[in-house]
Amino acid sequence: MYDIKKSELDVDQAKTKISARNVQVFYGDTQAIKDVDVDIEDKTVTSFIGPSGCGKSTFLRCINRMNDTIDICRVEGKIEIDGQDIHAPSVDPVQLRAKVGMVFQKPNPFPKSIYENVAYGPKIHGMTRSKSELDEVVERALRGAGLWDEVKDRLETPGTGLSGGQQQRLCIARAVATQPEVLLMDEPCSALDPIATALIEDLIDQLKQQFSVVIVTHSMQQAARISQRTAFFHLGNLVEYGDTNTIFTNPQDERTENYITGRTG
Repeated sequence: MYDIKKSELDVDQAKTKISARNVQVFYGDTQAIKDVDVDIEDKTVTSFIGPSGCGKSTFLRCINRMNDTIDICRVEGKIEIDGQDIHAPSVDPVQLRAKVGMVFQKPNPFPKSIYENVAYGPKIHGMTRSKSELDEVVERALRGAGLWDEVKDRLETPGTGLSGGQQQRLCIARAVATQPEVLLMDEPCSALDPIATALIEDLIDQLKQQFSVVIVTHSMQQAARISQRTAFFHLGNLVEYGDTNTIFTNPQDERTENYITGRTG
């Protein structure tokens, strides 16, 4: 039914990057996530799929504590990255978000030049000691996002002047400029045309060589194309998680099968 293009990862050889246990999320009195347990592997693309409102984006935002910015949101349970509890008192959320980059659904470049968009993170985190070092970081990030050749002669022009697909790749460059270990992507292609989407998908396939990539997608075809592991969420529950090929061709839970076959949405 779905074209599984990318080679599947040997799960036995994979290293766990992110571990979640008994994670629950509440917005006021409303529970959005219920007892999620999951181990997400390093240097792997993991897709979160499920119907709208099922909790996949809420859980994604737990991984870099973005939910901390919502007053009525409360997160319980434990999430570890490389064995460190991200809610430990010693963990600075700002530093955590340098380690765990995020790309949002709608491209959101800063109202600054292309150069300044990418340089912003390395500057505030004190990652470079000179302008030449910063230049190298910016070029490396733009090359990593597949954008350097398109913008190298107009780095001082506004990032907002780029096309939608270029803006999203600029946001990816901005996210990888701080040399994160995890890259979160919340429906990064939903606002893009098919050509731009294909470029982003190819880029994600390359990025997994360096990062653990976790992507929320409304497109099951996209999840099948780009991810090695897939998690299906439904009504705040993580229903099923495993090898992408298995999830799409031989799901173990009836709810997963009903969603993938289109019987429920």
